[in-house]
Amino acid sequence: MITTSITADLLRGALDLEQTDRGVLPHRLPAWARTQYDDGQMSMVESQPSGVRLVFRTSATVVELETLPTKRDYVGAPARPDGLYDVLVDGELVTQLSASGGDVITIDLMTGTTSTQIGQPETLRIDGLAAVPKTVEIWLPHNETTELVALRTDAAVEPVPATRRVWLHHGSSISHGSNATHPTGTWPALVAAQAGLELVNLGFGGSAYLQPFIARTIRDTPADLISLKLGINIVNSDGLRLRSFTPAVHGFLDTIRDGHPDTPLLVVSPILCPIHEDTPGPTSWDLSALGAGELRFTATGNPDEIPAGKLTLSVIRTELARILTQRALTDPNLHHLDGLLLYGEPDNVAHPLPDDLHPDGPTHELIADRFTQHAFSPKGPFAS
Repeated sequence: MITTSITADLLRGALDLEQTDRGVLPHRLPAWARTQYDDGQMSMVESQPSGVRLVFRTSATVVELETLPTKRDYVGAPARPDGLYDVLVDGELVTQLSASGGDVITIDLMTGTTSTQIGQPETLRIDGLAAVPKTVEIWLPHNETTELVALRTDAAVEPVPATRRVWLHHGSSISHGSNATHPTGTWPALVAAQAGLELVNLGFGGSAYLQPFIARTIRDTPADLISLKLGINIVNSDGLRLRSFTPAVHGFLDTIRDGHPDTPLLVVSPILCPIHEDTPGPTSWDLSALGAGELRFTATGNPDEIPAGKLTLSVIRTELARILTQRALTDPNLHHLDGLLLYGEPDNVAHPLPDDLHPDGPTHELIADRFTQHAFSPKGPFAS
């Protein structure tokens, strides 16, 4: 077997590679950005490689990937399934693998405490491949931090030049892939496959707050198409009021435009989330559901505070539409999509959010189909 160093030219969707004492850790934020926050949630989710994949050309019949995942375990809740590695050959999904080993972080939602159990790497083996030149893609688990220890094959490996348009998307846990069942089943990955794009997924679970370092990251990252799905995490955290939300959106867009003055830019408002349509945040774990062994969420804000500037999803949709209509007068490449067109009230009847906050796998497919139809239609914002 030939061991190939895992370098940036074999990885897509990562903006930085960190050399650890156990392997290589892909990051979805650059090192400089990671110095500008002290937030365990953001550190966790940006290191979860949603949309990150190994891509190489080889005639190998056997491929081994030694990997070290970090798993999460919630006290009192059902065990989370192991993350999946989707293996594609010449664009077709041929197998899915999982690693049961690795580190485990145990989280007690009642007390807020965590503990970490250090584990060992595990080798995933793909065999029976045809001994002909082919492109192999290994999509890493979208919801497990994953250190890559070694790549071994029985024939040489070479990088594959990227030739397709690059689509950079930023959003919350829904864009990250929460409740999707596998890495190519998140709605951004499905859109990228349907539209033939190179995906850079900057969806960060629980962490899309219009942070300046994310805007600067987008500004500095080459992209042919950019989309932003804004709003839900700001309500979740009760982090802004209407008076501060409006200039934060303007500042975020201004920074992106500094680096991408003419790039098609599509801003998507929140999809339907009944608990927060007319009830402000913060969002909290539903402890009664947790006591029954379920992970669910609830809205804890007071609707009487909306006139004082408290944000709900309804308020955010209205304000985003106003901001984008105003800016589009002088920015013809700026576009708006109402998130309710991706997932609205009728969809909630047919496809209810299983934890009251995140869509499930079939709903990711629904959102992807509708986004593709809108964005890539002949007159859509991302039309060729």
